[in-house]
Amino acid sequence: MIHLQPLPGSPRFEGSMDRVLGLALDDAARLREAGFPALMVENFGDAPFYPDSAPPETVAGMTRAVDAIALATGVPIGVNVLRNDAMSAMAIAAVTGAAMIRVNVLTGVMYTDQGPITGKAAQLVRKRKELGCGVEIWADVMVKHATPPPGFDLTQASEDTITRGQADALIISGAGTGASPDLDRLKLAREAVGDDVRLVVGSGAAPSNLADLLGIADTIIVGSYTKQDGRATNPVDPQRAGEVIRVARECGLI
Repeated sequence: MIHLQPLPGSPRFEGSMDRVLGLALDDAARLREAGFPALMVENFGDAPFYPDSAPPETVAGMTRAVDAIALATGVPIGVNVLRNDAMSAMAIAAVTGAAMIRVNVLTGVMYTDQGPITGKAAQLVRKRKELGCGVEIWADVMVKHATPPPGFDLTQASEDTITRGQADALIISGAGTGASPDLDRLKLAREAVGDDVRLVVGSGAAPSNLADLLGIADTIIVGSYTKQDGRATNPVDPQRAGEVIRVARECGLI
């Protein structure tokens, strides 16, 4: 995961897009050198986030960053426009040739610090068809930093996200950034969607739990652990990134 520094228009933007790009490219180079086979880019520094549509300057900044990282690394790239601007993420991916997007809420409703967020699978899947691109949709169920509505059922929500929402992969995370998902919840999601659907761990992966997570999931998104002191806002630590790759290879993931 490439956590971008605050982009133009966000409260903490420091006035230089070139600096944002430089730090992102530094992180990307360290992760690529460590052996990561794919990268995902998100506007992590832009909090507080808009619930649905990010402003044009955010989309422009993200597009520039994704394109630069893709050109510099040559690996598949994912796009996540926080908090839940899947339409912009799809547009950025289509323009830059990114491989996938992450959608925090594709179907149903989740209650977040931005208020209720409602999935827009119908619009998103049609937009992908309209753009004529093969971008994969990786969708969270019970996304982090959010609370499900009363009566929420993980099994049904997982099934709906894949069958009715037409997601290509299902993401299960912990409660917040850097928090590992509950293994029982991960197992329920696997049982709901079967072995043919890509099941992704969306937070909290580390060398210490990678083997357990990969006993259930197919793919790991790792961010916080690779950073200095394990903090998402810090630069990538090559030693920590290399340790993740070493264990991933031992587990047969790479």
